[in-house]
Amino acid sequence: MSLRLLMDEDSQARRLVELLRIASHDVLTNNEAGLNGKSDSSVLDYARRENRIMVTKNCKDFVDLHQDNPNHPGILLIYENKDYSKNQSRNDIVRAIANLEAEKISLANQLIALNQWNY
Repeated sequence: MSLRLLMDEDSQARRLVELLRIASHDVLTNNEAGLNGKSDSSVLDYARRENRIMVTKNCKDFVDLHQDNPNHPGILLIYENKDYSKNQSRNDIVRAIANLEAEKISLANQLIALNQWNY
């Protein structure tokens, strides 16, 4: 299964995007969409219009946006720890998305932390 993803500015590392594309996902970055410097609400509005699932490390702001309006294609959060050794690698993120897909959970209107799907 292929997901239509929109990578937030903080999550559009070239290697991560490459790995997600290798995993057959339809990936669009903020840069490619011309969204750099736009507000988080504008980026989420774009994701809604284009039916793309947000992938972001900007957890607090997107949790707030979800609470304000939970109608969206889905938001995948990547929480980061002050102890960098506890953070997900790019491969971990791809694996977490694959694990989430394998469970066939509907992502529409969902706010999901990818960290708990990395097993």
